[in-house]
Amino acid sequence: MSNTHRISLSVCGMLLTLLVSMTSFAQDGQPAPVPQRQQAAYPLAQPSTASVQDLPPGQGPVAEPRPHVRGDGLSQFERFVSVRAVDLDESQLKIILDFKKVAFRHAQDDVPTGKSAFIVRIIGNGTVKDLGYLIGSQEDISEAFDILGIMSPFTVSSDIRQFGYDAFGAGAAVSDASQALPAGPGYLIGPGDELRITVWGKISADASVVVDRDGMVSVPQFEVMHVAGLTFAQARKHIEDAFARYYRPSEVKVNVGMGRLRSMRVFVVGNVTVPGSYNLSSLSTVINALYASGGPSKSGSLRNIQVKRGSETVARLDLYDFLLKGDKSGDVRLMPEDVVFVPPAGPLVGVAGTVRSPAIYELEGPARVTDVIRLAGGLDGTAFGGRLRLARVEKGERRTVAEADLSDMESGSAMDFLVQDGDVVTVFPVPSRVEKEVRIAGAVMSPGTFGYRDGMKLGELLGYAGGPLRFADRANAELTRTTVTSGGPVVERMSLDLDKAASGDPEADITLMPDDYVFVKAVPEWGPTKVVSVRGQVLYPGDYTVKKDETLSSLIQRAGGFTSRAFLRGAVFTRQSVKDSQQRTLDESIDRLEQQLFATSAESVETSVTGDAYQQEKEAASLRRSFIAKLRSARASGRISMRLEPYDEFKGGQYDVTLEDGDSLVVPERPDHIQIIGSVYNQTAFVYNQDGTVGSYLKAAGGITDEADEDNMYVLKVDGTAVSKRDAGAGWFNVSFDSESHRWTGGGFSSRRLDPGDTVVVPAETEKVAWLREVKDITQILFQIAVSAGVAIAAF
Repeated sequence: MSNTHRISLSVCGMLLTLLVSMTSFAQDGQPAPVPQRQQAAYPLAQPSTASVQDLPPGQGPVAEPRPHVRGDGLSQFERFVSVRAVDLDESQLKIILDFKKVAFRHAQDDVPTGKSAFIVRIIGNGTVKDLGYLIGSQEDISEAFDILGIMSPFTVSSDIRQFGYDAFGAGAAVSDASQALPAGPGYLIGPGDELRITVWGKISADASVVVDRDGMVSVPQFEVMHVAGLTFAQARKHIEDAFARYYRPSEVKVNVGMGRLRSMRVFVVGNVTVPGSYNLSSLSTVINALYASGGPSKSGSLRNIQVKRGSETVARLDLYDFLLKGDKSGDVRLMPEDVVFVPPAGPLVGVAGTVRSPAIYELEGPARVTDVIRLAGGLDGTAFGGRLRLARVEKGERRTVAEADLSDMESGSAMDFLVQDGDVVTVFPVPSRVEKEVRIAGAVMSPGTFGYRDGMKLGELLGYAGGPLRFADRANAELTRTTVTSGGPVVERMSLDLDKAASGDPEADITLMPDDYVFVKAVPEWGPTKVVSVRGQVLYPGDYTVKKDETLSSLIQRAGGFTSRAFLRGAVFTRQSVKDSQQRTLDESIDRLEQQLFATSAESVETSVTGDAYQQEKEAASLRRSFIAKLRSARASGRISMRLEPYDEFKGGQYDVTLEDGDSLVVPERPDHIQIIGSVYNQTAFVYNQDGTVGSYLKAAGGITDEADEDNMYVLKVDGTAVSKRDAGAGWFNVSFDSESHRWTGGGFSSRRLDPGDTVVVPAETEKVAWLREVKDITQILFQIAVSAGVAIAAF
């Protein structure tokens, strides 16, 4: 095996051991694993392909109906009008990113207010190298796309398909279902048809006879009859009359029915999914033949399907009558050797936006805008009558856009202009902005924005909002009114008395104006009941309500104080606001790390000169993504390092903090172990020894491995703090004072004594992992995760 392959396998092996060891404490004080949240990595997208699988033609003069797969292929016109993930090369992406304030991200989470996310694929050497989102204002992204000659992504959706072709997709029957249809009296008998004759009475017989090539049927024990060319009704009467010549009707009863119908060969050619010859029932029509062949292809016409018999065109079928109106009157019965021909599609016009059925429609002849809107089912209830856009390709040279007033476009009017092949008509929705509205916020049942009408009163608005809440300061509400003047907006504020307004006092129940903002204040210092939790080794664990300015010592006293088994040093105190702050810091750090890791990834793949180098760079990119995903699975705990003491000593001290809603205190029992994780030969836990040191526990774990980063070892203390080797000193003659044990210690970090529940972390040396060498602050980030989340990502 080559050295390069050994390196790749070693890195993969390292990542397999990238185990997240959780050191957050459960209620009993034992280290408990924190569940890893599944985080989607950002894979390098692979181009998806969907094509129509054209099966080879059958052998012999007549091919049986063949299975077909339509797929989800797009026609050229669909690709022209569709707005999907846009493919950009790296130079185009650089131009866009340099343009104003547009950014590229791998996820669209937390898009800033006023910004939009648009998906793009980064293409290099014909393959997809990256997938992500452009984040920016619609105006900036649209302008950047215009500069590059790319269709603006922020138009009314043009993700439309050619109308009607899906009717022949999934579910199209390959077998000829018309065999099950009853033959009517006018059905013309021919060679190959089966007649079922049943006779009872003086004689009994039950026979199925097939019309031979001469048009004859042979009735057993009777006679040979010629029936070809007769209708089914005529053939039935002919057979009944023959029996009547020998038997009286009272003696013999005869019943004649149709059995299996003859098949006939027809040809379906032109622009169809699976052209060829087909054996179909003699009752088959043009639509039956089209279904058997998979229907017209995206390049075939739905409006000019021709039936050719000999040298003549005997019928034309417009499938739009069938698809739009359910009119099947033009669906003629086929004859043997008929040819169903599907010519190329005629002019195509796209209709997008707020119509009933947005799609791409084929024109049968000259058509106007109102005609194509009618094809699309007409306008829907949200259509804006003031605007219509027509995009057109002029003389194959450029694309032009024209705007029109849809409300003035009556059928046949001068404004109802003709459309041509390649046009895209866009009907826009009514603008979402409401011109006149008022807002109410604060201590009301249903705060929000409400529609304004002339003469609207304050009391009405309060009624729409459900009225003030019980803790509302009814005598001290506030109204803010903005008046537009030539010199700019003028803002004025006024106090409101809600009780007087509700009673109909004309001075208090003022008339509102558009854009008025009413704020109903709560009584001073009102807030929901604060609930905190205390668990573990206290006499009365549970959830307690706390009042303003209540402290942790008060909570401990209300919980009955500590039990005799309480391990105060290992107490875990968490706060939601701290958790949120820690998580933001972690996310920012991981975002920076992700940018560093992927900064040169694309370039390295691009510049790989050999196949092995290219494969190694792709494997490294995959490892980077897995590593980032594992980092993102770490969630901040919100822990505040807390040093508890007996109640009398703790009350009023440094750690006697004021409680907040959602605070949690867990007082565990004294643990009896020390944990060693990371780059040691045996990651495990050891029974606590009060004389044990970092060095002695590392020795018990087999010592550190060759990949260990010895200079950056650290200890996660049971109280939530951390001590690194750099801070504690490394030399054997270093002497420092241990504030926790209140004693002087020598020998530096290795001689440091541990407390029960501590965790010793030996990180890997990142310089030995090729794809981490360029990341300068990786150790700092891993240390930060360990401290704030209680999670040590220590082994590679």
